[in-house]
Amino acid sequence: MSKIYDIFVIGGGINGCGIARDAAGRGYSVCLAEMNDLGSGTSSWSTKLIHGGLRYLEHYEFRLVREALIEREVLLNMAPHIIWPMRFILPHHKGLRPAWLLRLGLFLYDNLGGRELLPATRTVNLKQDVTGEPLQNAFTKAFEYSDCWVDDARLVVLNAMDAKSKGAEVHTRTKVISAEKLKDHWEVTIQSQDTGEIRKVLSKLIVNAGGPWVDDILKASMGRNDAQNVRLVQGSHIVIRKKFEHSKAYFFQNSDERIFFAIPYEQDFTLVGTTDQDYDGEPSDVKITPQEIDYLCEGASEYFKEPVTKDDIVWTYSGVRPLYDDGASKAQEATRDYVLRTDGEDHGLKVINIFGGKITTYRRLAESMLEKIEGEIGSKGAPWTQDSVLPGGEFGYEGYDYLLANASSKYPFLKSTHVERIIRSYGLRAFEFLKEAASLADLGQDFGHGLSEAEVRYLMDNEWAQTADDVVWRRSKLGIRFSKEQMSDLETFMSENKKLQKLAAE
Repeated sequence: MSKIYDIFVIGGGINGCGIARDAAGRGYSVCLAEMNDLGSGTSSWSTKLIHGGLRYLEHYEFRLVREALIEREVLLNMAPHIIWPMRFILPHHKGLRPAWLLRLGLFLYDNLGGRELLPATRTVNLKQDVTGEPLQNAFTKAFEYSDCWVDDARLVVLNAMDAKSKGAEVHTRTKVISAEKLKDHWEVTIQSQDTGEIRKVLSKLIVNAGGPWVDDILKASMGRNDAQNVRLVQGSHIVIRKKFEHSKAYFFQNSDERIFFAIPYEQDFTLVGTTDQDYDGEPSDVKITPQEIDYLCEGASEYFKEPVTKDDIVWTYSGVRPLYDDGASKAQEATRDYVLRTDGEDHGLKVINIFGGKITTYRRLAESMLEKIEGEIGSKGAPWTQDSVLPGGEFGYEGYDYLLANASSKYPFLKSTHVERIIRSYGLRAFEFLKEAASLADLGQDFGHGLSEAEVRYLMDNEWAQTADDVVWRRSKLGIRFSKEQMSDLETFMSENKKLQKLAAE
């Protein structure tokens, strides 16, 4: 007799993996299917921030802001290797929001969420502070406040790893073809994107965490042709050559009442974004438009002494955010809150759908989802993730500097930037592939920019990495540095090793 899972999760983004982790940790049997790579959709195209959402205060979303502010420090303790504090400079623009309004908003921001670890807001004299040097002389006053940076795609993978360690089955490159109701369970048909193999999975409950594809899943897999629940909003970013030397980020206001960020990125670059515009198309086809490039260049040029031009751009990326369609007139006004909705007849089989949400509140979303799951198939365990730690982060928030120094001492042949990237990505798990290496040669083939064969093998064996793109764009951010030739060498190595693994399995 085939196993009947408690929960089948569709979607391997941050919400799907967070739910799978929470549920598996409570004792539910869980199966998750992601049609591409983990975090390859919306979750890896974010602005890379764990933040309360300062601008959401203008839309009176106090509950969302409070929840997000509380979650900043919860997540900081949970994953201190891939999440770290960052200070943001908000210049006062005399033609836009008045200084008193900015200060009031930041007072609420400091006090709504029980802030303990992160420093409070302070006023900055831009004529005397280093953060004023890159800005135009017209900007003399700013406010400096706290939020956090996150490696978004790694956050997804670490949740999936922890879910698997607690018993969940995680299938990447596996598409859901259909879901049919049987007497007391669902029969979900899934297909491997690699081999074409089709199999059936039985489950008591389905969680639809398809992100931008959530309505498509309802239509194609469950026959809900009337599904129209999300508003797709395109957010695009440009990455330019480093615009400033200090480690703080900027929060800029635009004359259209939108905001955007300029953030230190991968040591040598500055990340500028995001945009907000409605999107009508296949989410996987989204690309930055010429108008968005002009918008971001012009907006940044209004603040920086050195204008930002198209020639400064070294990379761009775009993603589609599946916001709950609340009827807002403008894309930037659509709620960033999440909505969980249960579909199905009374006392029958259910699908629980996720509309909206943001990275910062994914853990709380998962807890809310588990409350709904308990109401449908019964309770198995208490909430547990608030004081938990993700793989590699067991050294604690205060232990990062010690861990970095220890790794630098143990592996003196590695450049300081190499050690920092590895510890920032893997935390304590870095030692699982560095092992007792005494030289670069001990780590095997060098693919460039500090990416070694040992690291790639670790990613293939432990983190579902199957292609060069998986490694350099999602498991790391090295893709911005890699040449076509280096990508080709890495792809060849991984393809050959996949064949060897397949032969060994047979």
